[in-house]
Amino acid sequence: MKLLAFDTSTEAMSIAVAHGAQLWQHTGAGGAQASSTLIPAIQALMAQAGLRLEQLDAIAFGRGPGSFTGLRTACSVAQGMAFGASARLLSGSGALSEVKVLPIDTLLAVAEEARYLHGATRVRAVLDARMDEMYLADYEFESNLWRPDGDFSLIRPEILQARAGWALAGNVFAAYGARLPQGMPRREALPTATAMLRLAPGLIAAGRAVPADQALPLYIRDKVAKTTDERAAERAVLSPTI
Repeated sequence: MKLLAFDTSTEAMSIAVAHGAQLWQHTGAGGAQASSTLIPAIQALMAQAGLRLEQLDAIAFGRGPGSFTGLRTACSVAQGMAFGASARLLSGSGALSEVKVLPIDTLLAVAEEARYLHGATRVRAVLDARMDEMYLADYEFESNLWRPDGDFSLIRPEILQARAGWALAGNVFAAYGARLPQGMPRREALPTATAMLRLAPGLIAAGRAVPADQALPLYIRDKVAKTTDERAAERAVLSPTI
């Protein structure tokens, strides 16, 4: 398969292109900084691979949760590139054809990266949500497939509970390490573009690739920022252990 994947949901921008067994990678600053660097970096990597956008089987991107600015950047770039590639296919052949987008959950990509790097198959995937909170989702790897165990959550670090036989993976340890449960293996892992490329064939086979206009972000937190009073009120309420 010929695939482009990128993620800008965290502090690291990750891009990768696959053409069969060949792989090209690029990393840079993510979040807000990616808005000015993502497109040129993609163009450079595609040139190295000798591929045009209209030759791709799909454009995969991290849909979230994660940095609000980073998610908007990834979605808009995926959508724009897929629309442009599809237009060139249409004008070149006269046939109705399109390059689809493949939205991938960033926490699923974290779990896959933890499996690839550390051999973890039961993962509590966590990403720093800022504002003293983390995004959380649990995944279990069985029969060469990742299966979610529950839904996404937005929690404070001290609310997280250890699960026997599960690893904790993500980018939260420097910020929240002392407040996280003891007794769980801790694995540094980010939602890399290469993790998304490993996930992509199975997701495409399952029908998860969609038209460009469905390149939408996944927001877990409804508001970009909360007031000091709102945060104080939330902390005053006892939260259940997750």
